[in-house]
Amino acid sequence: MHPQLAWLQATTRRTFLNGSALGLGALALSGLEGRSAEPSADKPLAPRKPHFAAKAKRVIYLHMSGAPPHLDIFDYKPELQKRDGQNCPDEYLKGKRFAFTSGVPKLLGTRQPFKQHGKSGVWMSDAIKPLHAVADDVTVIRSMRTDEFNHAPAELLLYTGFARQGRPSLGAWTCYGLGSESENLPGFVVLISNGVQPSGGQGCWGSGFLPSVFQGVQCRSKGEPVLYLSDPPGLDRDTRRMGLDALKDLNELQEKELGHPETRTRISQYELAFRMQMSATEVMDISREPQKVLDAYGAKPGAGTFANNCLLARRLVEQGVRYVQLFDWGWDFHGTNPNEDIRDGLTKKGTTTTQSVAALIQDLKNRDMLKDTLVIWGGEFGRTPFREGRTAGGQVLGRDHYPDVFSLMVAGGGIKGGYTHGASDELGFKVAENEVHVHDLQATLQHCLGFDHTKLTYRFQGRDYRLTDVHGKVVKDILA
Repeated sequence: MHPQLAWLQATTRRTFLNGSALGLGALALSGLEGRSAEPSADKPLAPRKPHFAAKAKRVIYLHMSGAPPHLDIFDYKPELQKRDGQNCPDEYLKGKRFAFTSGVPKLLGTRQPFKQHGKSGVWMSDAIKPLHAVADDVTVIRSMRTDEFNHAPAELLLYTGFARQGRPSLGAWTCYGLGSESENLPGFVVLISNGVQPSGGQGCWGSGFLPSVFQGVQCRSKGEPVLYLSDPPGLDRDTRRMGLDALKDLNELQEKELGHPETRTRISQYELAFRMQMSATEVMDISREPQKVLDAYGAKPGAGTFANNCLLARRLVEQGVRYVQLFDWGWDFHGTNPNEDIRDGLTKKGTTTTQSVAALIQDLKNRDMLKDTLVIWGGEFGRTPFREGRTAGGQVLGRDHYPDVFSLMVAGGGIKGGYTHGASDELGFKVAENEVHVHDLQATLQHCLGFDHTKLTYRFQGRDYRLTDVHGKVVKDILA
């Protein structure tokens, strides 16, 4: 049963009368504050207005699962270069736990050439050369911090505000607050490169205690976009329509009897699946794109690559999808094999993937969509300024997990271009100025979408929940 219905059943007449004046007053006040309306039961994904005028209408979040080594990408440390190979100072180790390192590790300076790029002079390494061309369109936050140093809990904290399964994800909150601009596609789509799931699993795009209509729909960039979406052999579209109508009648009878919100969700999802049979196939077919666009992204029709998914992300938001989440595995640079080396391994991985990211940003800009599309690129935490313990004696250079400070890139949707926010200390061990916790990032993204993060709430088990829990502040310095 819906929590509000359960609460009403348990409320006495005396309690109702005592609280009526306050309740009606609160209702009126919420109208004055410009709170968004609750989703319609019949059309839960219908577009809705946010709390205030928004700069961003949609989100493309590019997650580099495994956590990119920020000291080799965005955060240049000359002092760390000078002290390369020295023992790590005890002050940075005392009382700390690391995922795979113990004892006294050696400091590790970057092997990547760094330069300032664009008119704004944003520092970037040669490992991400394609991003140099869009340096003036992005903000690099070099003072990110999280509370977790293992992949799954860090990803869950980043996307749900909580380090364990069960809370709604950022994409689900976005669709709950804004609905979708597409009637024939899901409001929230998830694309995973080459089928490798993120460590946080489906909780990274789940709806938690929100109605399940707001969860992410995982689509495939290769083959059928959604499994079992097409009609089975021997069943034509008209017969499928008749079956769905009969099923809708049965579900509506059950909803009237039990009042369960998931019954209404089930009805809307069946109808969406029917409409998706044609629309999803069309939007997921990147062979319709001009060859010069495919070449810019590095995309190849029929493949399940990150490049294809970046192009699909643009096609999806162009058709009204509210939130697109991409996951790309292969950024866990421990140094356990040549692909995890912060030299050639990072250059190969970084160049290939950021070609697609730069193309996506430029493509959105050319279509006049970047101004109201939030694009985020980054991982779940950072990497240590010293060599990873298990591989310290080998020829491959790698870094351990590190939550205390890392970098992340944001563009479009009300974010400044050509700006660097915050800084780590001279060796890259802690935030030196303008710390941005993951809850602050969540609050800021919701602000760009037109929400006061303290008021976008959902009542569950007797209390109002929000993405940022009891934390978070908007980072106003990065706003355009």
